[in-house]
Parts: sequence; structure tokens; C-alpha cells
Amino acid sequence: MKFQKARPFIAIAFIQFLYALMSIVAKLALNEGMSPHVLVAYRMAVAAALITPFALVLERNSRPRLTSKILIQISILSLFEPVVEQNLYYSGMKLTTATFTSALCNALPAITFIMACIFKLEKVNIKRRHSQAKLVGTMVAIGGAMLMTFVKGNVIELPWTSKSRGGHSHVMNTPKQNDIGKGSIMLLASCFSWSSYIILQANILNSYEAELSLTALMCCMGMLEATVIALILERNNMSAWKIHPDMRLLASIYGGLVSGVAYYIIGWASKERGPVFVSSFNPLNMVIVAILSSFVFLEKMYLGRVVGSVVIVIGIYLVLWGKSKDTVGHLLPKAGCAGTVSKQSLRSCLRLRFWSASRSLYTSVRKLDSADKAIIAVQGSELLLEAIVTESKNEKPTS
Repeated sequence: MKFQKARPFIAIAFIQFLYALMSIVAKLALNEGMSPHVLVAYRMAVAAALITPFALVLERNSRPRLTSKILIQISILSLFEPVVEQNLYYSGMKLTTATFTSALCNALPAITFIMACIFKLEKVNIKRRHSQAKLVGTMVAIGGAMLMTFVKGNVIELPWTSKSRGGHSHVMNTPKQNDIGKGSIMLLASCFSWSSYIILQANILNSYEAELSLTALMCCMGMLEATVIALILERNNMSAWKIHPDMRLLASIYGGLVSGVAYYIIGWASKERGPVFVSSFNPLNMVIVAILSSFVFLEKMYLGRVVGSVVIVIGIYLVLWGKSKDTVGHLLPKAGCAGTVSKQSLRSCLRLRFWSASRSLYTSVRKLDSADKAIIAVQGSELLLEAIVTESKNEKPTS
């Protein structure tokens, strides 16, 4: 029983470790000269080859009809993610470091909140505490991102990074401040692209309720679009497509495997515990990447960037806390009154159930004699009230 409750925690922590390891592998491949655009194309090709067979078999009887409208929507969706988002992400990573990239991308929940407000998908009541937390958290996260970008600070020496760096093959040169600025713009733009993907995906899933097939179509469309973009951007460097048995091959294969596994596990965990639960584990990726980078790249850690990353984490947890309070009063799908999360919504649900049962009782006895109607109505009302009171005691709302 305890393991069943711990499964979502273990699964998401495992995914964050896979993502962190992908950041290290991708950075090694980029340092060896791999084009970020080619990396995205190869990664999506592997992901499409991995996911498509499962979608064809597991959803062969439940897959809705694919219309031209839905196909166009999926094409636009895959353009935001993985094509634009991953191209900007890896291009920004190439100019900065793996740790900087992971830390700055923690601002994603705050950026998503801003875009949701712009498109009127997010309601903000400045008088409510959770809305205030979301607004303050967004400003704090943006401030942390600016702090990371423009403030360097003193070097924090770690025991294993203070040793001689001459014999280390993967040691990184400190990025120039100009490259940090360009990389930050690319990474923030990738976050905006990812936020657009999150917002659009919810609308598409309402009309195409086959998550695995949607993922497979996204990967296939993403592979085609990423290949076209890579061919255009690397038209004068066709040797960038050559794959050798080195870190570049590993990054392509491992990246595709991570995409396939992560899409499935994150979808499952979101259904089990909700998207807020999944998002709250993002800072774990930053910590793992920072530790691995300090060993693999002997990467220097600067006080200003450490403080900036901590500020970002504080900001996103304020946003996530405020967002979690938005769910109070809503019913979980197919959960009846047991899915309520507040006393007020529990009373409303029970009241609705009472009147529904009363109407059913009236319909069934209205053809009887007047005396029989009165007796049955009294007895039925007593039974209904007794059942509802018992149910209200058993169904304890969660907060």
C-alpha cells in the first residue's frame, strides 16, 4: 500500500533524473560540434519510431477519426513543441552551460501563467490570497531569471572542481557574458514556445481524445518539420548530418528514448496526482544537472547564479501554490461527491443528488393512488435523507 502511494513520487523523480542526464549528454554532443538543429531532428525520429507502434496497437479500437482540421492543429502544436522549443533550447544550451539552462527554464510555470492571463485562460482576483501568490511568484521568478543573467558574483569552489583542470577532456570554458545574454534570450523564447504548446494541447485533446496517438502524431510531424528546418539552416554544412559511434549518436538515441518514456509517465502521473504535482519536481532537475556538471565538466558555480536559481524556485513554488488553490471546489471526473475538495462543493453535490433522487421517486409513484403516494413519499424521503447523511459522513473532503 505504501509503495502504491509512493509510485508517482518515484516515477517523476526518475523522469527528472533522465532529463538531467539528457542535459549532460546533449551538452557533450554539442561540445563535440553537433548541430542543435540536427540533434532535434534525429531525436524526434527516434521518438516517433518508439511511440508509433504502441499507439497503433494499444489505441487501434479507441482512436477517433483524424480530420484535416485536427491534423492542421497537430502540425501547429508540433511546431511549438518539439521543433521551435527544442531548437531554441539546445541553441541556448550551446552558448551557455547545462546548469544555467536547467535553472533558467525553471521560470516556465511563471511564463505559462503570464500567457494564460493574456489569452484569458487564467482568472485573477487580486483580492484573493492565491491570486496574489501567483502574481508575486511570477514577478519573483522573472526577477530571479534576470539575476541569473546579469549578476555573476564570486566563484563557489567545490573540492573536486578546485583541482587541476588540465587533464580533464570535457572541461568547459567559461561562457562569455555576450553569449550568456544571447543564450538567455533563446532559453526564455523556448519557454514561451513550450507554454504555447501547453495551452494549445488542452484544446486539441478535447477534440482528439487519444493521448498516445496524439503523441505519436506530434513526434512524426515534429520529425518532418525539424528535418526541414535543419536542412534549411544547415544547407551549407551537410556534413553535420553524419553520425559516428560517439556522443552524438548516443544523444540522438537516448534523447528519443527519454521523450517516449517521459511522455507516457508524465501523462500517467498527471492523471494520478495532477499537473501541479508534476511541475513541482522541476527544480530537482536543476539540482541533479548542477551536481553532474560539476563532475563531468568541472563547471564553476557562481554565487549570483546560485542565488538567482534559488529565487526562481521560490517564485515558481508561489505560483504552483496559488495554482493548486484554484482547484478547490471542482469535482474530479467520474468521482461523484467523493471527488469534491471542499465542504461547500460537497454540500452542493449532495443537494444536487437529493433533488435528482427525489424527482426519480416522484416519477415512479405519480400513477399511484393519493394515499399510497403520501406513504411512499414519506418513507422514500426518510430513506433518501438517511442515505445522504451517511454518505456525507463517509465522504471526507480533502484540502
